Amino acid sequence: MKNEEDLLKKNIRMVALDLDGTTFDSAGGISERTVKTLEEAAAAGAHIVVSTGRSYASLPQHIKDVSGIEYAITSNGAHVNRLHSGEQIYSDFLDPHAVEKVAELKIETGADIEVFINGKAYVDAAYYDDVKENGCEFRNADYVLWSRKPVPDVSALMLEHKDEIENVNFVFRTLELLEEAKPKVCAIENANVTSSFLSNLEVGGPNTSKRTALLWLMDQLAICTDELMCCGDAPNDMAMLELAGIGVAVANAWGGLKDHADYITASNDDDGVALAIEKFVLKR
Repeated sequence: MKNEEDLLKKNIRMVALDLDGTTFDSAGGISERTVKTLEEAAAAGAHIVVSTGRSYASLPQHIKDVSGIEYAITSNGAHVNRLHSGEQIYSDFLDPHAVEKVAELKIETGADIEVFINGKAYVDAAYYDDVKENGCEFRNADYVLWSRKPVPDVSALMLEHKDEIENVNFVFRTLELLEEAKPKVCAIENANVTSSFLSNLEVGGPNTSKRTALLWLMDQLAICTDELMCCGDAPNDMAMLELAGIGVAVANAWGGLKDHADYITASNDDDGVALAIEKFVLKR
C-alpha cells in the first residue's frame, strides 16, 4: 500500500475500469452514482476507459450509454475500441500454434471453451443448451445466454479462424477439474493465461493483456503511468493495477489482487468505483 497522502497528490488523467465485479454490481448493473461520477470525471478532463475480459459484442447497452466513456479495451486486451462506434484501433491475437494446442486440451481436459472472434463470443451448442437448462454455478446464466453465440462445433470454428482469435476461455464444471487442468493450460507456449472468475482460465496472446493495451492507448494520448488510475477485482486486472499510478482494488477483490493494489475501495455493490474516482480524480 502506498501512502494515501501521496496518492492524493497525483494528477489522474486516465481511469481504466474493469466491469464485472468492479464497476458493475452483483446483478450486472451500474448505479446512478457511478454513472454520474464517471460523467463528472470525463467533463473534468479525465479519459475514461472500460478495460474488460468481455468481447465488444458482450458490452451491455447501459455501459455504452455512459456519455463520458471514450474507449473500451476488450477480450482482456486483444482490442482497443472506440466505445460508441465499435471501431477497433488496436488488435493483438493468439499465436495459431497456441490455438491448435487449445483445441487439443479441450478434448484432453473435457472443458468447455468460449472462443472470441471479431468481438463476438462463440460456444458449442451443447454447452449453450446445458446452461439454458441447468444454469451456471459460478456466474450469471442469463449473461452467458445473452452474450454467447452457439455453433455446432466451436473447436472447428476456432481452427478455421486460428489467425484471428482474440481470446479463449476454458470453463470448468468444478474447481477440482480446473486445478487438474491448470498446469496443462498454463504450459501452452506463446500464450498468456489469466482468470476473471473462479472456474475459468483465459488464454490470450503472449503480449495480450489489459496492461499492454493500456500502454498503447496511453502512448496515443500522451499520458504517463503516474497519471493512470485502474480499478479491478480479479487476477486479470493485476498487471494493469501494477502499472497504474493508483491501482485500486474493490473490497470484494479475490485471487490476491488486493496485495497488488495501492488502495482498497468499497465493494462493487457499495459504489466502490465511484468512491475512488471522487477521492482521487474529483478530489472530494
